[in-house]
Amino acid sequence: MSRTLRALMVLFVLASCGGGNGYGTAPRNLDHACAILDERPEYARAFRATERKWGVPAHVQMATLYQESKFISDARTPFRWTLGIIPTGRISSAYGYSQALDGTWEEYQRATGQYSARRTDIRDASDFMGWYMAQSNERLGISLSDARNQYLAYHEGRTGFARASYNSKPWLLRVASEVESRSQTYRAQLGTCARRLI
Repeated sequence: MSRTLRALMVLFVLASCGGGNGYGTAPRNLDHACAILDERPEYARAFRATERKWGVPAHVQMATLYQESKFISDARTPFRWTLGIIPTGRISSAYGYSQALDGTWEEYQRATGQYSARRTDIRDASDFMGWYMAQSNERLGISLSDARNQYLAYHEGRTGFARASYNSKPWLLRVASEVESRSQTYRAQLGTCARRLI
């Protein structure tokens, strides 16, 4: 075997091992807030910073992130298919922890000056979510602790929310109620963590 081929194989094996930091993978137990934050302390720091800066409670952030990406940093929407076999692009440009669309992410970057922010970074994704929800609070009067209506505005956009476009989507109303329920569960769990995480 040539030296070049051997070197390429070694590089391939090392690259496939990943960085070991969980990039691209979800925490093991998504049903318990304390377990999530114990496993990923950087999440706790991000959620705390966003709560201080924008006023969005950690449990609301966590429930929304669960629904949007299951805490997977590089989550993407599925592909569209033509004739059932030819991929023709993704359903939308939603990407990362927060599933922010390209245009909305660029709006956030311009508004906050965070031009180096990345959707795959939990701190940036959390800050984006805080910014978006704070805008929904300011423009639509949605309480920052109202996970259900914040999620509806997050999903439909503020214009869609103002027009109540969600009323024609029973599946979305069900999902928003699930986000609210998970938010309350996470809120209760955060109060029982063995050590203070948030």
